[in-house]
Amino acid sequence: MNASAIAAAAELILPAPAKLNLMLHILGRRADGYHELQTLFQFLEFGDELGFALRQDGQIHLHTTVDGVPHDSNLIVRAARLLQQHGNSPLGANIWLDKRLPMGGGIGGGSSDAATTLLGLNHLWQLGCSEDQLAALGLSLGADVPVFVRGHAAFAEGVGEKLQPITLSEPWFLVVIPQVLVSTVEIFSDPELTRDTPPIKVRSLLEGGGRNDCQPVVLKRYPEVRNALILLSKFVPTRLTGTGACVFGSFPSWDDADKVARQLPASLPRFIAQGRNISMLHRKLETLVKK
Repeated sequence: MNASAIAAAAELILPAPAKLNLMLHILGRRADGYHELQTLFQFLEFGDELGFALRQDGQIHLHTTVDGVPHDSNLIVRAARLLQQHGNSPLGANIWLDKRLPMGGGIGGGSSDAATTLLGLNHLWQLGCSEDQLAALGLSLGADVPVFVRGHAAFAEGVGEKLQPITLSEPWFLVVIPQVLVSTVEIFSDPELTRDTPPIKVRSLLEGGGRNDCQPVVLKRYPEVRNALILLSKFVPTRLTGTGACVFGSFPSWDDADKVARQLPASLPRFIAQGRNISMLHRKLETLVKK
């Protein structure tokens, strides 16, 4: 469903921004099978868009179908029902999605949609849940959801849920989208994955330290990602975000990023967006609170 159709139907329209992992270190594997991580999150001024409208019958209905994802399994629906149960709300919601972020891209599409749903319906249903409560609910849906709930660029540890807000420069990013769906489970299960990177301090990161420990495994398993990274690396230092598939490079201006984007094959999808320390979702919610 496109933006104009959502605008005609919804009472509340909110963005679900993309994110980048500017670095991702894997320190070890925990007893529960999850991995101890260190990563640096920054938001992008680009993302999905969700529309919400109240229902009085308590039903949650996502009107947009997502290929390969059953309605009740969609993180948007799961987030809405989780919040409804937590807040003991008798209200329901109609929800529409303008999907712009690729699935399996490592830029947070599903997690961001879930966070926008939690924050949006908390506002629409007037539940008054705190950010801490919403972040805790979000963590049960996925490790990346809390950073979108909190909406500030952050240094993250644990499985990604221990967040330390951080202020970064806000360059322009060219994000290239290889046409392949990368399995996060597959990457974290790979025996060749580095799992013993020593912990790093935030100060070292700000001096340009860090890498993505998943990148070698992803490049070996997915030639589409490897080829995209090689292409972009001819122009700018390039890195994988999350477990991929997207790769990115940073630029001082939109024009600089656009010049490189124009030199990439037309068959390779990409977008340009500015990095932001405060997500566009939270800036939009601020305006709603002030009204």
